[in-house]
Amino acid sequence: MPVDHYENFPVASFLVPARLRRPIEVIYRFARTADDIADEGDASPEQRLAGLAAYQAELDRIAAGETPQTPLFADLAQVIAAHRLPIPLFRDLLDAFAQDVVKKRYADYPELVDYCRRSANPVGRLVLHLFGRTEAEHLEQSDCICTALQLINFLQDVAVDWKKRRIYLPLTDLPHFRITEDDIAAGRWSANWAALMDFEIARAEALMRRGAPLVHALPGRLGWEIRLTVQGGLRILERIRQVRGDVFTRRPKLGPWDWLVLAGRSIRM
Repeated sequence: MPVDHYENFPVASFLVPARLRRPIEVIYRFARTADDIADEGDASPEQRLAGLAAYQAELDRIAAGETPQTPLFADLAQVIAAHRLPIPLFRDLLDAFAQDVVKKRYADYPELVDYCRRSANPVGRLVLHLFGRTEAEHLEQSDCICTALQLINFLQDVAVDWKKRRIYLPLTDLPHFRITEDDIAAGRWSANWAALMDFEIARAEALMRRGAPLVHALPGRLGWEIRLTVQGGLRILERIRQVRGDVFTRRPKLGPWDWLVLAGRSIRM
């Protein structure tokens, strides 16, 4: 299930085979630190973009067969070489983080999904590459799961993102439900807002269920990891429905009881 700090990255758990925990942790460290450059602290946009450009330069060195200049990228170079990981997937993540520095609105759903293609989908694809399961059908299913997870996180964090003056809802959806940016800024719940959230929830849920068959194609431990991830995302959507989309006053999250529910539902997938 997503973690608090980098929501859509499947951090190595006890369900992941021991031989792959370090590669996943190295990839996570790359994504986490790059995301922090884009999002954390009080750096200027120019400083953030420069920091991400330095990461791109390190990827260039790896691609050219040169020695990286930092320990993180030295570790990453070893992982990339050992598992033949596609460097463009790492570039996509950096591109999405750089976009976060300068872009605060998304005109429509396709534009938002394109962002998810770079901010979330590379994670799932990298994991599948680690496990050697890169059939086209499986990559597409993974993309559906990862995009759904990203969209679910956006629904959880409408109020959190607004503090950074970001809106990760398609702007074309707002007028259909008579919602304005002022409503989001004021944290104003209404029946119209609940209807908008129901619409967004249904779209994310459909995408998640479209990708869910991936769990049956993956080997034991990874299959169980993805089962819990899928069920965790669906459970968060339930939580948002239960509060009728009022994510302004309470951010839906999972508690200890939910993990028992997830385990039971995962068995029945």
